[in-house]
Amino acid sequence: MTHRWSVVLLLVSCLSSAQMKSEALPQYPGASTDRAGSVKVRVSVAEGIGCNSLIHVSLVAGNGVSAAEGFLDRQCEVEFSNVPSGSYRVLVLGRDIEGSGTDSVTVDSRSSQALEVKVNASQPSSAGSILPMVGKAELAIPGNARREFDKATEQIAKQDWKKAIERLNKAVAFYPDYAEAYNNIGVVYGQLGDRAREREALQKAIVVNDHFAPAYVNLARMDIVDRDYSTAETLLNKASAIDPSDVMTLVLLANMQLMDLHYDEAIATCRKAHSLPQAPHAVAHYVAARAFEAEHKPAEAVAELQIFLNEEAGGSRADAARKEMATLQSALK
Repeated sequence: MTHRWSVVLLLVSCLSSAQMKSEALPQYPGASTDRAGSVKVRVSVAEGIGCNSLIHVSLVAGNGVSAAEGFLDRQCEVEFSNVPSGSYRVLVLGRDIEGSGTDSVTVDSRSSQALEVKVNASQPSSAGSILPMVGKAELAIPGNARREFDKATEQIAKQDWKKAIERLNKAVAFYPDYAEAYNNIGVVYGQLGDRAREREALQKAIVVNDHFAPAYVNLARMDIVDRDYSTAETLLNKASAIDPSDVMTLVLLANMQLMDLHYDEAIATCRKAHSLPQAPHAVAHYVAARAFEAEHKPAEAVAELQIFLNEEAGGSRADAARKEMATLQSALK
């Protein structure tokens, strides 16, 4: 297993929809927590990539936060239940595949639905894509520590959290500077509901490697749950400085900047997110529109909402955006 895979695997937060308060983030259209449905996602993988490749699937709400997530089973499927009704991006990440986030699904109250997402094999980078900086210690991970890490990842795929913790603890015992392992320990403790140990492990990951972006992101998500938006913004700024190419981090950062009334910064972050070749993009325009509205710039807000609708024309979120745009246009007359 490569260093890059462990970074990608846990880039999505371990937060469950039950942990997130409805008021913790700006209220985007299409996110209702009083009703829920179920979604089955089937991933059609490229030839030569099996379903045992630990492919991770998450449903990402308009605010950039994961509402549900899991790993594929042997039938290349994952099923989510009790998903709050609303519109979501389906984000697929995994080793040897190109990350996909262009598919979307709208969850209706008490309904069940299924969709198929197609992914391709990843291509070697020709332009030298920006990756998180790796500390010197990370380049010297001994084989016994890496083997325990890989076995822990297998347990994570099975959602056997206790066995995963055992393996990860062995990994850091063999190699005390194993930032990836500490990060994963934190995520697993999050699944077990032990927030104190979750935070302790994530902070340890940063101590041993202060250029490990996923740990900053996961700590920020904990602060979002705690409504400490200022600290979350600081952590996400650090993560974005380490890995400027990650769109999900930028979307979360823009949300926090909006919450902290840093409107110009939120607009700039949204523009940066939309300039990158990843998904999601459309929601960045919605965040920017909110920031322009807060700055009493309705014309600019309308322009951002129009671009949002050009990129996401259907769904309840788009319907709400049209109503909001009509209200702003009336005020301009």
